[in-house]
Amino acid sequence: MSRLLLPAAALLTLCLAACTPKPDEQEQALAQSEERAEEAAQPAPPTPPAAATACDDSQAQWAVGKKVTEAEVEQARKDSGAGTVRTLKPNQAVTMEFNANRLNLDLDDAGTVTAIRCG
Repeated sequence: MSRLLLPAAALLTLCLAACTPKPDEQEQALAQSEERAEEAAQPAPPTPPAAATACDDSQAQWAVGKKVTEAEVEQARKDSGAGTVRTLKPNQAVTMEFNANRLNLDLDDAGTVTAIRCG
């Protein structure tokens, strides 16, 4: 009888092990989907405010009519509150994108400032 008992106990153990529930793939996918939905429902982090120091070309108009040096170009940039400055010579190829934080100094052939504008 003990000869039959050992194999029966082993068979019973294997059957019980096979019956233990394993996590269902659909349940796991559903749980992951719910987690993603909760993360997406969280409010987005606040966007940083727009740059408060936009270019104001009226503050640099003192340079019109002057043959400016690099130091004066930098001073015009600071006075206008612009982040960048560029000098534009006649017939010079330039990009046409608008940049509200850039100061443009238009020069004539002699290097004299003829106009100042932001963009």
